[in-house]
Amino acid sequence: MAEQHPQVPAHSVLDSALRFIGFLSFFDRYGTPPMLLALSLGTSLDFSQAVQLVTAYSLFYAIGQPLWGLASDRFGRLLVLRSALIGAGAGALASIMFSDYAPLLIARCLTGLMFGALYPTLLTLLGDTRHGVERARGLSDLQIYSSLGTTLATLSAGALATYLDWRLVFALPALGSVAALYSLRRLREPQHSRSSFSLAAALRPMNLALYAIVFLEGALLMGLLTYVVPALQRSGASIGVAGVLGCGFAVGVILGARLMRRLVARISRTWLIGGGGLLLCGAFLPSALWPSAGSYTATALLLGATNAIMHSSMQGWATDIAPDARATTVSFFVFSLFAGASAATYVSAATAEQGHYAQIFGYGLVFSLVLTVLATTTHALWRKKTPGN
Repeated sequence: MAEQHPQVPAHSVLDSALRFIGFLSFFDRYGTPPMLLALSLGTSLDFSQAVQLVTAYSLFYAIGQPLWGLASDRFGRLLVLRSALIGAGAGALASIMFSDYAPLLIARCLTGLMFGALYPTLLTLLGDTRHGVERARGLSDLQIYSSLGTTLATLSAGALATYLDWRLVFALPALGSVAALYSLRRLREPQHSRSSFSLAAALRPMNLALYAIVFLEGALLMGLLTYVVPALQRSGASIGVAGVLGCGFAVGVILGARLMRRLVARISRTWLIGGGGLLLCGAFLPSALWPSAGSYTATALLLGATNAIMHSSMQGWATDIAPDARATTVSFFVFSLFAGASAATYVSAATAEQGHYAQIFGYGLVFSLVLTVLATTTHALWRKKTPGN
């Protein structure tokens, strides 16, 4: 009798692959900013051109989200994941080969586009293969490994580029892409990962409300996080010390994710969203009222915990709200998150340039209260209209 393959991959194998890919995705995404100076010194680029590489990467990372979601719903999650990993590896290799501005810019655009497919597809796979508490715990684990990737990139990329070679920072994700492809070799497409979806299912009124809420969440959680390290430097911390203290965000994610694994079995998602929103308010409170290195460090730590509790609950909501267009919905969700972060950074740039970080975090406190009310009441309304959630 021919060997029978399960339709849903074994959880242990799938978990290992997803965690590693989550780590890899965030390592590449956060690897370039710490080495901007070394990159400009080691190539023909000036500093502003090096910054443009990061901007272009982020732009293509974001704009590819809806396209990857449509492809994932149409052709399957693992096909998209494998294709993106091949493209990401090729983009990383191309980044090593060139040191002139134009070809390196194209290489980083390609890399951003390809790496942008990974995390939303991981979220969608968890939505396909997990339910209830197990899904929430899977999201928490994914956040831990993604945060570890962010932390390692933040702490090591600058040193690797300065003391060894900037190409090494791009070579590691290329090797990681090969390893990630190998980790997926025995996995088969989850059941129902391809469906006769309708784009309209991802654009229902409640979906649009979710995208609007996560736009605001992205502005507060990711957009204002950008200012923690500069605020620390403004308060008198050295560049190195500010970078280490800023990694309190990653510590907060890890601690919050461990707590989240316990809470999901006892507290509803609506209450987790509300509690996470209050934690977000608490994150901005000390930096708005008593700006100092200590308060900024506390803000980083609590933003990380908010990410683990509130944002992972929002991710779970995104995987549940439209099962007939799950990948497309998750991709719009991620796009809205990054769009909100970019909008917040753009709007607050002039205030940040003047060093008024307490004012920025004060606005964050006010809008966090608004976000908490909107997210909690909207999820409660959706849950009431959708029995079983």
